[in-house]
This record gives sequence, structure tokens and C-alpha cells, in this order.
Amino acid sequence: MKFSRRELLRLSTAPVAWACTSACKSMGRGVLDLPAPAADARLHYGADPLQFGDVRLPQGAGPYPTAIMIHGGFWRAQYSLEYMGHLAAAFARAGIASWNLEYRRIGNPGGGWPNTFLDVAAGADYVRELAKKYPLDLKRVITVGHSAGGHLALWLAARPRIQSGDPLATLDPLSIRGSAPIAGVVDLRRAWELRLNDGAVAELMGGPPEKLAKRYHAGSPIELVPLGGRVRLLHGTEDSVVPIEISNGYQKAANRVGDDARLVVLPGGDHFGPVDPRSEHWPSVEKTVQSLL
Repeated sequence: MKFSRRELLRLSTAPVAWACTSACKSMGRGVLDLPAPAADARLHYGADPLQFGDVRLPQGAGPYPTAIMIHGGFWRAQYSLEYMGHLAAAFARAGIASWNLEYRRIGNPGGGWPNTFLDVAAGADYVRELAKKYPLDLKRVITVGHSAGGHLALWLAARPRIQSGDPLATLDPLSIRGSAPIAGVVDLRRAWELRLNDGAVAELMGGPPEKLAKRYHAGSPIELVPLGGRVRLLHGTEDSVVPIEISNGYQKAANRVGDDARLVVLPGGDHFGPVDPRSEHWPSVEKTVQSLL
């Protein structure tokens, strides 16, 4: 189901309100200040108004390798998918199709655990429906996410590891070839210990890990290793929003159990530079994503 023209205009021009940390100030908000290039289509993957995504396609006949993209913002309602449109447009120029997901967040009706997870799961599985209309290569699908979206992107790749009967389990999850979290919050317990973004993890999960161990086990990618697929964690050394130690810790835990996980260090990179296609770090991001496909 498509949005009406009026809804599409309203949603595509909605402001993105980031809390401007030192990392944000260091790049003058960068990509966050610019409206993203228009998508080829905006489609619903569910009945809720926030269950939609943007499709962007490369030129040519296809079938195209495809990136499922998930925005950050510490899972909060005030942040939207808009800025990830810049990455999606850059991927299209590189021959990669994209499905940029919106989902219910903290502050939205129904947002937080479990629906934030269930929304991105439903959105990812909807790629099978998209492939009936667009020339997408279902054998070459990866996930790319930024910050909290990096958590959700890697979690999508980990879904087959969730035990049957868990509220987050999916009977037949879409096969993910690889995942590229950018400054990802890929260890929820450690992020909770660090009280990142004023305790956003506890808001997402409904409480601390010592009280909700099962939720954290099913929702935190580091607790679901080995994933079996390739993971490339991109992280700037000067990230003051999500410290690089989180990606480093994930890589070490994944490698110990035999996963092909690598940390791609971006020297001097802050939290937002790696998601700006104009930045010095973008060639490394694009090359890493292409390597997964």
C-alpha cells in the first residue's frame, strides 16, 4: 500500500531533530542538514502509519544487490529515516538497490520492546514482496544501519539464532548475506552499563538487563553469536556518542566463536561523518558494503 501524495510530502519534509553532541558540532551537522534525494517509491510493509520504507534503485536492468537500511537516533521517535536517504542515493550510484526502513520507536504508540524489533523484522521480510515488483537479487541482501540502526541491522542478521517461542522469533526470516553496522550499538548490555544517551537502552528494552535477561539475550546481537554470516563493523575512532569499544568488543566475541567479523576502523571519524557520502570516510564505507555483496 502506498502513501497518498499529501502524506508522502508531509513525511518526507518532516524535520530531523538530533541532539547536537560535540560529534555533531564538529561536522556542522553535515548530512543531517540536507534534504535527501527523492526515493523511487515509498511503500507500507504493515498497517501502522510508521511501518513504511523507501525504495531506491540503480540504473540498469538488474537484478540488483540490495541493502536493507535502518536509521539511528537511539530508537527514539524524534529521529527519522530521512538522513539515510543520502546513503541510499550513493548506493544507487554504486549499483546497489536499497530499502530504507521506518519503524515504531520510543515515544510512538507501540514503540519499544518488542514492536521496534518486530517492525524491522517485518520490514526486512517484506523484501520478498518488493522482489515481485522490482528486480532485486534475494541471494545478495545485506543490512546496513547507523548507531541504534546498526544494532537493528545486525540483529536482523542474527534472527535465525533466536529460540523458537521467543516473542522476537520469526518462523522464516529473510536470509541476510552480511551486515555492516556503522557506529552500531551492537552490545545492549554494555551500552546500558555506559548509560548511552541517558539510558536509552533501558527505555527500549523496558528495564535493565539484570531484570530482563531473556529480552537482552534475544535482542542484543553480541549475545546471539555465532551468526554464520559476514559482519563488517565500521566505527570512527573519535566517536563520542557510541564508543568504538562496543564494536571492538563485538568483533572479539564473534571471532572467538568462529564468525567472520571484522572491525573497519575509521581514523578520526566521529559519529556522523561515516554516514555522509561527502566525507573522507565514505570511500571506506562504500567499499566495505560492496565487499559484502
